[in-house]
Amino acid sequence: MAEFQSVAEVKKMRSGINLKAEVKSKGESRTVNLKTGGTVDVCDAIISDGADDMKLTLWGDDIKAVNVGDTVVITNGYTNEFKGEVSLTKGKFGKMEINPQ
Repeated sequence: MAEFQSVAEVKKMRSGINLKAEVKSKGESRTVNLKTGGTVDVCDAIISDGADDMKLTLWGDDIKAVNVGDTVVITNGYTNEFKGEVSLTKGKFGKMEINPQ
């Protein structure tokens, strides 16, 4: 199993992120246009590792799968920054487990 980083560490990283955190809140989903054409639903959640919080961006089917109070494990995720706020996502090559045993 991969070594987990803290939210504070993740905020300074760009890729190869492994994080275990609890979902504290989840916003409303919205539909965005894709560069490749078409649309996809996207939703922002706030996650915490107990010491720090950050935004987790959920795409498509992940929106319905993740609920407040769930523990999420992101493997090989990445961050991006938009309007000064760092956001984590699993991306195309990452993986997300919900409430792993």
